[in-house]
Amino acid sequence: MSRMIFVNLPVRNLQKSRAFVEALGAVNEPKFTDETAACMKLSDSIFVMLLTHEKFSQFTPRPIADANAGSEVLLCLSADSRESVDSTLEQAVAAGGTADPSPKQDYGVMYGRSIADPDGHIWEIMWMDATAAEQGKDAVAEAIATAI
Repeated sequence: MSRMIFVNLPVRNLQKSRAFVEALGAVNEPKFTDETAACMKLSDSIFVMLLTHEKFSQFTPRPIADANAGSEVLLCLSADSRESVDSTLEQAVAAGGTADPSPKQDYGVMYGRSIADPDGHIWEIMWMDATAAEQGKDAVAEAIATAI
């Protein structure tokens, strides 16, 4: 079995958060969803577990961070094109997100935008030119430096 990742996020409103993550392209996995949690599948190996604050607190003794007041994690999803970045962001705004809490990143070979979910978690949607990505970080860094 290949390894999987489960990103666990505390949320105030499970239904609103579920609609937001669905707008990012996730699909609900009903076998692991109830009134306290929603398992959202982004790919065969990436899942987001949306957990009510009460449920999240069962897994850690630490207090839940206020994602609107500080940074605790940046979540980044890839996109197939620049247009896909913008359309995904528009869908997420329609589902309750706040567009561009960070400035747009447009470096020619890389284009990204961010959106805050209803709980303040920052999601980045990013596209990178496949040719530049194949050449590696130095080629990308050079292209970005030229674009700036």
